[in-house]
Amino acid sequence: MSGPAEREVEHEITVLAAAEDVYRLLAEVENWPRLFPPSVYVDVLEREGALERIRIWATANGEAKNWTSIRELDPEGLRITFRQEVSAPPVASMSGTWIIEPLGERETRLRLLHTYRAVDDDPEGLAWIDAAVDRNSRAELPSLKEGLEQATRTEELTLSFVDTVTVNGAAKDLYDFVNEADRWTERLPHVNEVTLTEETPGLQVLRMETLTKDGSAHTTESVRVCFPHRRIAYKQTTLPALMTLHTGYWQFDEGPDGVTTASSQHTVVIRAENITKVLGPDAGVPEAREFIRNALGNNSRATLGHAKDHAEARR
Repeated sequence: MSGPAEREVEHEITVLAAAEDVYRLLAEVENWPRLFPPSVYVDVLEREGALERIRIWATANGEAKNWTSIRELDPEGLRITFRQEVSAPPVASMSGTWIIEPLGERETRLRLLHTYRAVDDDPEGLAWIDAAVDRNSRAELPSLKEGLEQATRTEELTLSFVDTVTVNGAAKDLYDFVNEADRWTERLPHVNEVTLTEETPGLQVLRMETLTKDGSAHTTESVRVCFPHRRIAYKQTTLPALMTLHTGYWQFDEGPDGVTTASSQHTVVIRAENITKVLGPDAGVPEAREFIRNALGNNSRATLGHAKDHAEARR
């Protein structure tokens, strides 16, 4: 009797960044929404020594999906192994390794190995997985290369900030206000139109048209991951011209005295080549940072203010 028909495949790409930086960015899962376009949010469920269990939320063919993986980190060997905890048919098992090899001070070979087998070792199933792994790896590696190079090179184009309000009300009421985005047109003056779909509980696709202070309207789409009644994390999938990335979360921390701290966090990467197009010929990175900080911050503070009124009225 021979063992199950396991397949091993390898893809690689060269990244213009130091090997230690490449390893660190891949090891720290909070970077994933920035590095992998389909990735929306990643949560570390358990960590014990070099082993960790992570849950990944990502988009696939326009739908939001989530799964759990086990990872083993090897910072000395510059490698990260992973395996899906539960695979979806036709995949019976799926594991792999990131191997990070320094080629020079600022150049790294990044190898991605996959090992998998099909349910019942079905040849058609295996052919389907072969095609999916090859297609996904070929799409993933160039965008990952771009994300890694951008993250190590362009700190001035990255912007993270938080706006916070203190609320004499329950975290649940604040959470509900943000979670029920389908009611934002009646609750928030800066929201013009909303479409909210939630086929899997806690996984939302939110499409909305918002108005800025000058009266101009722009449409955005986000995937949101909801953790009642504590946090709603999101990633914009349709971006305005000034951004190459926009992720964030709403956080609600209730104290023993019933007072809740409500926060809105944003992380943005600026699209440098569009700055003068959007903000005029004299604008540079500092003007773009200020513009984005104000535009996003104003809308967040407006939403937090209305959520505060809503929660305090319910006490």
